[in-house]
Amino acid sequence: MIDQLESSYNCSNAGQDLHTLQEELASLKQSSNSSDKETVEMINRLENQIHFIKNKCDIRP
Repeated sequence: MIDQLESSYNCSNAGQDLHTLQEELASLKQSSNSSDKETVEMINRLENQIHFIKNKCDIRP
């Protein structure tokens, strides 16, 4: 997971960052503890980071 995303995020890193975040998200969603509060918060954070990068870098699905 990326520690901190800011408005100064460099979109040249978006491809690799999105790939990494999406792999982490898929792994968490497949875990058996996906109802655990900490896991749910981590999933939400990863989804928010993915959305931020796609929005900031104008990446369409």
